[in-house]
Amino acid sequence: MPRSGDVIITRVRFADTEGSKIRPALVLFEDLDNVVIAGITTNLRMKGIPLSKVEGAAQESIIKLNYIFTITNDAILKTVFHLSKEKKQMVLSEITGKLQDLDS
Repeated sequence: MPRSGDVIITRVRFADTEGSKIRPALVLFEDLDNVVIAGITTNLRMKGIPLSKVEGAAQESIIKLNYIFTITNDAILKTVFHLSKEKKQMVLSEITGKLQDLDS
């Protein structure tokens, strides 16, 4: 069962075609067999939260909090590592800041 803060490898379906890719992602939360995740990219020019090799990433990466979607548990291929408490707090702060814009 995935838990918040897990970095996973998952099969991600394309929105515009029938294909899919194997990609890393961050588990934000799981509820009723639905897993809400944020995509992770190695394109360091993208905005997001940095993720380093020292933390467990295969290569320097970015957690993309502008790329959030839902998968099912069976799409998860494996769990790679778990974020530190400090990094999870960074993710929470960033998401909270984005959601506060809803009040405006």
